[in-house]
Amino acid sequence: MLSEPRSGLLAAWGNALLAGLVSPDDAADAIVGEDAVHRVEGLPGEAGPVGLTLALGRLRGLGVTGYRVALPAPGHPLGLSGPPEFNARALETGEAVVASGAAYGLVPEVTEAGPPGDLHVEVVWRVTPVREAPPADVPSLGEAERELAEALRDATALLSRLDVAGSGPVAEAAVDAYRARAERGREVLAPGYPPRAVRVLELAQRVGLLITLAHENGHGGAVSASEIAARGEALRPVERVARRAQVAAYNAYVEEGERGRR
Repeated sequence: MLSEPRSGLLAAWGNALLAGLVSPDDAADAIVGEDAVHRVEGLPGEAGPVGLTLALGRLRGLGVTGYRVALPAPGHPLGLSGPPEFNARALETGEAVVASGAAYGLVPEVTEAGPPGDLHVEVVWRVTPVREAPPADVPSLGEAERELAEALRDATALLSRLDVAGSGPVAEAAVDAYRARAERGREVLAPGYPPRAVRVLELAQRVGLLITLAHENGHGGAVSASEIAARGEALRPVERVARRAQVAAYNAYVEEGERGRR
């Protein structure tokens, strides 16, 4: 959870493009990031894959007015609305984008080649019809912020009691990477998002850092089976809360737009 999901980047910058706040090329560059190339396959009217810039324009022409994020996990279809085939594909990948205004969903298929440190990454976004229904289990920004604060406090207290260390080379490198990322600028989300969404996403990323460090530091001081189980029990709901908050932050653009039209 230290890096933004590809679905989050597509939704955030796709929404900024729909709002007229960025150019098509700038949106596409931000979505692709360090990957080699992104293509979109399954667009109505297109026989094969097309480039990301063309695809975003075509989706707008099809009636898309916003993009939401889904970050499902086993037993938790977070952000999904069906049908079952789309949900299953999104669950396998762990993420998806669901369009509003036109009932389409996009799931990324990632292909990697090359040695570690020099990976060539290509992404194909598969477009399929989705069900027009409220997304599953997505909180409001206010709810997400409160849940995160409570989860972070409770998990920190329990993990400290179990002596899950936040030290050592791996942990220090993770913390340094997070700090460097934060110092590169405040554009956590794309232009057009409310400040509260930025704040919630930043907090979700900090919670994600805690989860990552706890997982990567072995068993820490949790030497008994019961202590290891207790740590796992502590991390699971925290991870769930962090994913819910991420989705709430990315979806804030669409949620605010819908409230304005009521």
